[in-house]
Amino acid sequence: MAALVWSWPLLVALTAAAQEPVPSCKVRGSREWLSTRASPLDSATVVVAGRTAKVCYSRPSARGRVVFGEFVEYGKLWRTGANEPTVIFTPVALEIAGVKVAPGKYSLYSVPGEKEWEIIVNRSTSQWGHENSYTKEVQAQEVGRGKVPAEKLSAPVETSRA
Repeated sequence: MAALVWSWPLLVALTAAAQEPVPSCKVRGSREWLSTRASPLDSATVVVAGRTAKVCYSRPSARGRVVFGEFVEYGKLWRTGANEPTVIFTPVALEIAGVKVAPGKYSLYSVPGEKEWEIIVNRSTSQWGHENSYTKEVQAQEVGRGKVPAEKLSAPVETSRA
């Protein structure tokens, strides 16, 4: 089982190049509306055991705010991005923050902390990402929770438009 190491935006160091089609990120609303979002849709792909896994997320924009510890409170559930929930597509079994997952599609939520984050892997991917949408029904679809150490950056990083 390959290990997926948490680091925003889920960048990992893995092996080889894949030759298979990669799933598309789900877009809610028109392309025109999507282009006006303050937190644009983005994705990252990684190769695991010679097959491509993909993470779809909206790049949060700080817009001058202190995000973690203020805008996103420590100890509170966060959608791990903006807009829709962050979703990972994996064609192989993975371990995400110590949580073993089978091939499939999962949403990722987190509970940020100053020293460590709790990462939540969930089978439900159709809800809106906002924390208020993490209902008891969605929570019941959790695959598991794992903890990872928090990392501080030397300087803030802001979303840039391409």
